[in-house]
Amino acid sequence: MIEKALLAPALLICGADEAGRGPIAGPVVAAAVILDPNNPIEGITDSKKISDKKRQKLSIEIKEKAYCWAIAQCDPEEIDELNILHASMLAMKRAIEALPVTPSKALIDGNRVPRLSIPAEAIVQGDAHEACIGAASILAKVERDRQMLAWHETYPQYNFAQHKAYPTAAHLAALIEHGVSPIHRKSFRPVREQLVKSE
Repeated sequence: MIEKALLAPALLICGADEAGRGPIAGPVVAAAVILDPNNPIEGITDSKKISDKKRQKLSIEIKEKAYCWAIAQCDPEEIDELNILHASMLAMKRAIEALPVTPSKALIDGNRVPRLSIPAEAIVQGDAHEACIGAASILAKVERDRQMLAWHETYPQYNFAQHKAYPTAAHLAALIEHGVSPIHRKSFRPVREQLVKSE
C-alpha cells in the first residue's frame, strides 16, 4: 500500500454509501471506495438496480481493482441510541476514515454529509451517477446481506435470509409470533410496539 500511495494521482476522490436504513433489524453498513482510473470496472451502478448475483461478482472485482476501499457499520444498539440518520452518517464517516489513504474529497450518496476532516459533497442518487459511489453502494449491500444470511443461521425463525430484515409482511408476522430478537432495532416502530405488547 505504501508503493501504491507513492504512485497516487494528485486527486483522490472517494465515494461513500450505506445499506440498511430501512430494515428493522441488523446493522447499517457503509463502504468507501477510491476507484483506480487505470483499472476500470464495467457495470457499476446503484446496487438496488442489479441482481444479487451481479452484485456479488462486482463486489469481488471492486475489491480487486479499486485503488482502495473500506467497510464499516453501526450496530442496532448504536442505531437505537443515535437514530438511523445519525448512525448512517457515522457508519460512512467510519468507512471513509478507515481508508488506508486520505482522500482529497468525499462524494456522499444522498442529501447530507457526515462530519469529516476533508471536503465532502452530497449527491442525490449519486450511486447511479458517480461510479465511486455506486461501487461503495455495492460493497455495503453485499456485506450487509452477508451478515443477514449469517444472522439467519442464529435466528432462523425470522427468515432473515429471505427479506434481509426489511419489514415485510412475513417478517412482521414472525416478529409477532416469536417476539423481539437481540438484533432487532428497538427504536423502530414495529419492534417498539411489539416490546410494549410483551410487557
